[in-house]
Amino acid sequence: MAKATKKQALGRGLSALLKDPENDIQSVSDKNADQVIGNVVELDIDSIETNPFQPRSNFNDEALEELASSIRELGIIQPITVRKLDFNKFQLVSGERRFRASKLVGLETIPAYIRIANDQESLEMALVENIQRQDLDPIEIALSYQRLIDEIQITQEKLSDRVGKKRSTITNYLRLLKLDPIIQTGMRDGFISMGHGRALINIDKKKEQISVYEKVVSDGLSVRETEQLVKALKEPKSESGSGKKEAKKVPSFVTKGVDALKEHLSAKVDITASPNGKGKIVIPFHSEEEFQRIKKIVTGE
Repeated sequence: MAKATKKQALGRGLSALLKDPENDIQSVSDKNADQVIGNVVELDIDSIETNPFQPRSNFNDEALEELASSIRELGIIQPITVRKLDFNKFQLVSGERRFRASKLVGLETIPAYIRIANDQESLEMALVENIQRQDLDPIEIALSYQRLIDEIQITQEKLSDRVGKKRSTITNYLRLLKLDPIIQTGMRDGFISMGHGRALINIDKKKEQISVYEKVVSDGLSVRETEQLVKALKEPKSESGSGKKEAKKVPSFVTKGVDALKEHLSAKVDITASPNGKGKIVIPFHSEEEFQRIKKIVTGE
């Protein structure tokens, strides 16, 4: 416990510097800014307001109480991050759970990294920091990606570099937002996994999506079983009853390669093939942007 107390004592001199009206730091070029910006400073909790750009909307009360208990015993191990708004006034960029738990404990000060950022930078920092967390559900991550794309006007490719994730990973998360809201809620509540959701996306009609989703939940189907159910639903039915027999005769190189093709293109791929190896590939697209993205992957231009 002594070690935690010592850690929290860091930055108290810098805290006094921030409370001096003659040293009101507003930009990185101001006097003494280098002593404060990026350093850990003990800030009054009352001088910090929550971030309106916070992408997380759900805070588990039980988990918050557990974190508060840990802070009560060990102190704040990882400082929060804030941006400076005005004289002795700050706004959270990341660490809202730690901030809330610290208030529950009754702490008067909290260690924080100080940044100077405008609203767009603050939004980006908050979203990127939250995307890296391990306890976000897939829909929260997808919504964070979408907000970055919409509000910062960033492409999926640039977003990939910014958050350190493969573009195909980002695309797979964004596709979850095409699911019916009922299914999205089920995923957020843990009734189904992201793998289930990715399978259900391949069902175009929302009513059929819901019907299959309800069966998945009620029967406790695995991801693999859900994929097979969706495949059976979408499999074209032949009047002669030979449709399934033809499907079984599809060359193995097609069945083995189609998943890799879908992953590479991050798109739905329909393949029909005859036993002699002839066939065709159909790649549907839903917008000019998606067409240009697929074209770039295929042609390399």
